[in-house]
Amino acid sequence: MTDDVVLVERDGAVGVMTLNRPEYLNAMNADVLDRMHVVAKELAEDDSVRCVVITGAGRGFSAGGDVRSMAVRAPGPEGDREDLTGRPDRLRQQEEISRLLYEMPKPTISAINGVAAGAGVSVSLAADIRIASEQARFLTAFAKVGYSGDFGGTWLLQRLVGPGRAKELYLLGDAVDAQKALALGMVTKVVPHESLMRETMAMARQLAAGPTLAFARMKDNFVFGATSTFSDALTREAENMKFTGTTADHKEAALAFLEKREPQFVGR
Repeated sequence: MTDDVVLVERDGAVGVMTLNRPEYLNAMNADVLDRMHVVAKELAEDDSVRCVVITGAGRGFSAGGDVRSMAVRAPGPEGDREDLTGRPDRLRQQEEISRLLYEMPKPTISAINGVAAGAGVSVSLAADIRIASEQARFLTAFAKVGYSGDFGGTWLLQRLVGPGRAKELYLLGDAVDAQKALALGMVTKVVPHESLMRETMAMARQLAAGPTLAFARMKDNFVFGATSTFSDALTREAENMKFTGTTADHKEAALAFLEKREPQFVGR
């Protein structure tokens, strides 16, 4: 595995991971897929990181699976392939990048700087907040190469745009520009291309300065509620409210309210 295919930078309490194969629009080969999982896990487990940003180098976020490498490899026995057609359990491990972005106990932001296709769409949608450059384009693309889809895209997209529209986007594979993605609910915000990282990092720093433990329990509420009954979700919310009410951040916020000042959250 080569580390430079996914770059990691720190900006205070913000961790930034950048897919770094710009000459291939950050297409995900085996090295990228394995490294993404490792980096995301490290950032998720690092308590000094309070917000995570994922983006792509160059002109694109990610063109998805590296079709070039799929085409040049001759099929072999199951488990011998290093790309997306290998063993399901290996692909499932690589898909952890999506689960980590969606579930890690800290806010995540995808900064979508250009084309996001196939698994690139799925990974971009897994973040809590999705900020798109005006030059961003989204293509599910799986049907174009005879694949059914991975990295959680079908689960995520139907929750953002509804099952009917999600099926249409997967079955037809038509391109969606940034403004249409915003109208559909695929992205949170569209910004001028030249200000994408500036606006993304401003939001990331704001979130990193927030009540980390409360954010973690908010995300837990959403993740739990996505597959639970309303009654069970109410119970989970009550449990998380009780916990967050005991934190130093809650006590600081209550005191700051009385003193008419901005709270200083420390993540405890």
